[in-house]
Amino acid sequence: MDEKTLLTLLKKTGYPVAYSHFSSPQKPPYIAYLHDDPDNFGADNRVYDSAANFIVELYTAKHDPAVQKKLEQIFDDNSIYWERTETWIEKEKFFLTAYYV
Repeated sequence: MDEKTLLTLLKKTGYPVAYSHFSSPQKPPYIAYLHDDPDNFGADNRVYDSAANFIVELYTAKHDPAVQKKLEQIFDDNSIYWERTETWIEKEKFFLTAYYV
């Protein structure tokens, strides 16, 4: 999946979306995404094929399975394999649910 496709899908949530970070504070829920380590296939000292991987960060004010499900359904509907972790960010008073796609 390329970045343009991912951005189009993330916008379907209706939540604010930005690459890496926003230039001003956002009210949760909101999404930031970043490139992650690519899956490269190589031989003879060169890359023959590379697949982009991303981290999609969903920020919420509370643990909210309905908000998570909305994003996960978009991934599922588009046959995107995902894994997630969830972390409480004490300083910000936000939950961060990170999706690895």
